[in-house]
Parts: sequence; C-alpha cells; structure tokens
Amino acid sequence: MRFGLFLSLVCASGACACTIPVFRYALDRWEADKFHLVLPASAAQDTALQDLLRPLRANGKANLDITTSREAEVKEAELRSSRDVESRVWSGTLDQDSLAALLDSPARIKIVESILAGDSFIWVITDNGSPQDAAEVERIENRLRFLEQVAALPLQDPNDPDSQLGPGPPLRLKFTTLRLRSDDPEEKVLLKMLAGPKGEFDPASTSFAAPVFGKGRVLGAWPLALLDDATLEEASLFLVGRCGCRIKNENPGWDLLLNVDWETALPAAGQARAAAEETGKPGVLAPQTPEVVAIMPEATATDNEAGGNSVVVALGALILGMLVLWWLKSRRA
Repeated sequence: MRFGLFLSLVCASGACACTIPVFRYALDRWEADKFHLVLPASAAQDTALQDLLRPLRANGKANLDITTSREAEVKEAELRSSRDVESRVWSGTLDQDSLAALLDSPARIKIVESILAGDSFIWVITDNGSPQDAAEVERIENRLRFLEQVAALPLQDPNDPDSQLGPGPPLRLKFTTLRLRSDDPEEKVLLKMLAGPKGEFDPASTSFAAPVFGKGRVLGAWPLALLDDATLEEASLFLVGRCGCRIKNENPGWDLLLNVDWETALPAAGQARAAAEETGKPGVLAPQTPEVVAIMPEATATDNEAGGNSVVVALGALILGMLVLWWLKSRRA
C-alpha cells in the first residue's frame, strides 16, 4: 500500500476536531514506548553493574525497562525493541562505556535539542559519502526547504478545549535535517533504532532517511533509492497537518531510546515560549494561517509580460479619459 494512502486511512479512521498538528500532539500527549534491557542471570551477582544500573531503575530519565533473564542461553546483555521484544537492537558486555552508548549519542542530543526548540520534525539522513548519496541528500534538503515555504500549520483556536497545547516550545513550522554517516561508530545503536524493529534493511550498508518527531517517534524509514519526492512530501505534510487519530498505536511509527526527562524539559521550553509571547518577537510563534497547503507555480515570462501589458493599457486609458474631460471643459468655457 502506498504510504500516502495508508496515512489517509489512518486519518479517516479517527477523525476529530483537534487542530493540533501531528508532531505537536505527539510531543504533548504520547509517552515514549519503553525499550527492554535484558540482563543475563549472572548479572544479579555483579554488584558493580547493579550500582551502575540503580539510577536507571529508580525513576530514571530514559524510556527503559531493566529485567534479568532466567533463561540459561542468555549469556550477555541485550537491548530489545520497544515494539518487538524479539528484535535485538544491541547485545554484548554491559559496562559503563557500553551503557552510556546505549542511552545517548551526539546525534540523539541534537535531535532532542531540535525538538525542544520547537522544530516540527527532524529528517535524519544517513549515507556512505558516495557522490550518488550526496546528490540524493541535496535533493531531499532542497525539497524540504521548498515544502517549509509552502506548507501551513492548522489554524489554532485558543478557546477550543480539544486543541490546547501542553507545556513546551513555541508552535512553529520548522523542518530540520540531520546528516549522519552510516559507518559512524558512535551512532550504531541510533541507526539500528531508526531503521525500525522489523529489520527490513541493514542500516550499516543501506543509506536511508527517517523523520523523527514528538518524544523521539520515528514515522518510518526509507532507503534513499526509494524515497521519492512524493513520499517525502506525504510524510512531511502528514506530520504538520491536524491530528486525525489520537490513539498512538493506531498511527505508524516506532520510538527511539532517549535519555530525557520530558516532564522537566518541556516546561522549561514552555518558559521560553511564554517569554517570546510577552515580548512579541516576530517569527517566534506560529503564523495563524489556514490549514490548506497551497503550492503555486512560478510565474513564467509570458505571465509577467501579460501583467505588464495590462498595466500599460489601463494607464493609457486613464490618461485618455482625463484628456477628454479637459477638452470638454475647455469647450464649455
């Protein structure tokens, strides 16, 4: 099924009056699914490891559950997907360095910064540095810049109880890209999560792109060779359109493991929003524009000439009329 058709069915299945765009509804109301860190039975006797994990067990920031397996065949730690517990994101010896790599990475820090700044979404693009991939990345970036200019957020009604924003950054239309190398050793875990729990392609050998929004939600992942302009537009405009289905699990996508305390981070970003509203800085808050996306063709040379000719004709007619009036008045005099 074509991605755009699938999104249409999702929207139609749960239509509502909510005018909050999908990306913001997800940030306000969808909690991130938890990943599962499964430890071998021997880990229970490792006091150093237990001390390392204790802060994560007691109200830790990350969307992570930690359990100890009773299965004898589990010999090393495993990080399993939030959507499919049988899907392994990582396995190996768990220590301070490997745990830090599981919880965070430079790219994930940038993603969180963009979300808290109010960016609509972040298209994470991975490539191998080849000229072909570079051309594809440039095409995607150019198309997103164009879409950002022609897209519009749904009109917000501050008196509508179904469309009240939660604490967080200013609501704005901002498309962001983040480019990664597919062989970046610091981002191996992130690339595996971005590619999705089904493992439809190998993120280490396939250049792909995936939009991230909300509290680290991934809408989908597409190899660059298959991500045409139509799919790019459908995915992007779906995220900035009004939320048609409030139930998270009925929407496409999966979550990333992020080490973020959203309950603290979002109100902090909301304070910045309140300050912007008080100062009335232009361009900070989302423009109150209609929901309809209008993509207007560029004016051609013929159109410009026709417009110019019509102005000349109108001006000539005005001058001629003034001369006739002057002549009539002079005759009467």
